[in-house]
Amino acid sequence: VGQDHVTTTLRQSTMQNRVSHSYLFCGPRGSGKTTTARILAKAVNCLDLQDGDPCNACAICQSINEGRFMDIIELDAASNRGIDHMRDIREKVNFSPVQGSRKIYIIDEAHMLTTEAFNALLKTLEEPPSHVKFIFATTEPQKIQQSAAPILSRCQRFDFRRIGSADIVSRLGSVLEQEGSAAPADALRLIARKADGGMRDALPLLDQV
Repeated sequence: VGQDHVTTTLRQSTMQNRVSHSYLFCGPRGSGKTTTARILAKAVNCLDLQDGDPCNACAICQSINEGRFMDIIELDAASNRGIDHMRDIREKVNFSPVQGSRKIYIIDEAHMLTTEAFNALLKTLEEPPSHVKFIFATTEPQKIQQSAAPILSRCQRFDFRRIGSADIVSRLGSVLEQEGSAAPADALRLIARKADGGMRDALPLLDQV
């Protein structure tokens, strides 16, 4: 939501089969970095792309939606930040995907990785197997710049923005409609202001009220 400058480019790249081997998604919390990473991972494996978007109907999409897909690996760098975890990835990247055509590693809070962990990944990012894609997500790209500048030069970077209140209000209205409920516009605008540009905060607030 509210990240058209990112999604338009990614949609074009999936349609043209020109998806980069590594991405860096930067931006404030709740702005959609990890969600976008998951959608992109689904799109590059989808069997029936719809104008660059995953179809959500093919066997691969259904497997991903149900949590049964084995070729999308998510890691939280806050708890998997050491060199051993990255060495484990480095040893496994050469294995072919089990179900899809691409194996995707999504590494959240990437700024938490140690310098040694980044160094362990560097060789893989320099010469990645064709079936592997990396997506790093971070709220603090400057920390990666300090500890692993060579990594940045091998990633296609996208900067996410705080989501505007109008976009948050629109999404909250859509959620309410899907749930068969409604709320006054003033209430939704108040929630949007309290969320401070983060959809991840807006949705729980809506749920609570």
